[in-house]
Amino acid sequence: MARFHRLRVAEIERLTDDSVAVTLAVPPELREEYRHKPGQHLTLRRRVDGGDIRRTYSICSPAPDPAGPGPGTLRVGVRLVDGGVFSTYAFKEIAAGDELEVMTPAGRFTLDPAPGLFAAVVGGSGITPVLSIAATLLAREPGARFCLIRADRTAASTMFLEDVADLKDRYPERFQLVTVLSREEQQAGLPSGRLDRDRLTGLLPALLPVDQVRGWFLCGPYGLVEDAERALRGLGVDRSGIHQEIFHVDGGTAPAITAPAAAHSTVTARLDGRGGSWPAQQGESLLDTVLRNRPDAPYACKGGVCGTCRAFLVTGEVRMDRNFALEPEETEAGYVLACQSHPMTEKVEVDFDR
Repeated sequence: MARFHRLRVAEIERLTDDSVAVTLAVPPELREEYRHKPGQHLTLRRRVDGGDIRRTYSICSPAPDPAGPGPGTLRVGVRLVDGGVFSTYAFKEIAAGDELEVMTPAGRFTLDPAPGLFAAVVGGSGITPVLSIAATLLAREPGARFCLIRADRTAASTMFLEDVADLKDRYPERFQLVTVLSREEQQAGLPSGRLDRDRLTGLLPALLPVDQVRGWFLCGPYGLVEDAERALRGLGVDRSGIHQEIFHVDGGTAPAITAPAAAHSTVTARLDGRGGSWPAQQGESLLDTVLRNRPDAPYACKGGVCGTCRAFLVTGEVRMDRNFALEPEETEAGYVLACQSHPMTEKVEVDFDR
């Protein structure tokens, strides 16, 4: 069960003109709770005017060895977003010594280290979880290789430039780095421009043997991730080998929803070993119904992107407005995003513990 704890900020590091890395100290008694897989994220919470502001940030530091102790520190990257309440707070106000409310790690955009070739296509702050994935993989598995294709606007806007360069220095034979800048020419390397579907379709086979890649990791803005997936599918890559995490979705990308929700419905939920049933109010999501009665229900973005509120649909039917977090095999298995799901039947039961 996801829980919040107060962690002390050990360091704030300026990465670019609009991004910082925040290092959090984990006390010994909480290190097992903050044990994480490479690619997972943390939800940070700030209470303002009696309400919660929550934002999800990926862990960029390598995952701890399963046979060793949990992590003594956790490092996340935060990029300033125009009008972003939490990112502005993190960028301008947080200082070493402060305490933050931090949820225990979550997320399924992960890789269990194994031999073979793996690759990633990332854009902007999408480098954050992939940095943890690549660093963990290369350190733990001598028989693994990793190809990173990253897209940024300019060299000055590139997050974790030194960390990625360090991976290249440490694993020159096993780590391949390809950088594309959309608004700046490079002295060497690929021409500038956006990485769209057509460009990726021609570029990827020229960089590596696409059919030999054991897993593809796509992370960044919705448009880049969508174009990369379409390019890979067009190159014959099976959907099961493509893993996605989206950092930003424009409102216009959501599909139109026409099916009406049930006029009267009762929502039953199991959470942290305890269950309850409550009447749903007109128009609210499953998550909103549960939160009115169980404030400890897990959530972060409420936008269908982070996947923190994933729950198993036990009985009944729901309408899920948006889904940018669950893989097709998860939805086929019966999982839904509680923040985006509305009851379509008089009784709906979900399980957050599965």
